[in-house]
Amino acid sequence: MRSGLTLESLGPLVWWLLLLSVLGWGALLFGTKVNRHRRYQRQACRVLDRLPQLDGDGQRLAYLRKVNPYVFEELLLTAFELRGYRIKRNRRYSGDGGLDGQVWIDGQRYLIQAKRYARAITPDHVAEFGALVRREGCRGLFVHTGRTGPKSRAILARIPEVELLSGQGLLELLKKDIPL
Repeated sequence: MRSGLTLESLGPLVWWLLLLSVLGWGALLFGTKVNRHRRYQRQACRVLDRLPQLDGDGQRLAYLRKVNPYVFEELLLTAFELRGYRIKRNRRYSGDGGLDGQVWIDGQRYLIQAKRYARAITPDHVAEFGALVRREGCRGLFVHTGRTGPKSRAILARIPEVELLSGQGLLELLKKDIPL
């Protein structure tokens, strides 16, 4: 007979400590995600407060292009929420399948794709988002800070369910005192 530690020899106290340890780690990891979401939401509110202080639309767009991409997602959702629209935030930022949030406008569900770009948006991203919107059977808002090239415009023309929101339209959305 071998002597030593076996699972059966562990007493109930050790099992309880092991269970509490696993639960503690789970709460810590889940709490970190919740805290990160709250932190990004607070940063988005600060960005909304900062934008009116900048001189001109060019400076505002340049500022938005430097914002953390996850803060940019939260910024859009917060702007819609402040206007009284119902929104739905994702539980995670990466691996979201191209869906950065949802908003209901006049009873219609819109999926949101947020791209914080300095250059032109890629036609593939537009096409993939259009396919997602069609699969979901709703409408979409492709929101970005970059330029819209001719290939992306051609794809958008073939996907009437997807609306483009960039440049001046984006800045209008982010004005806190003007209803959409």
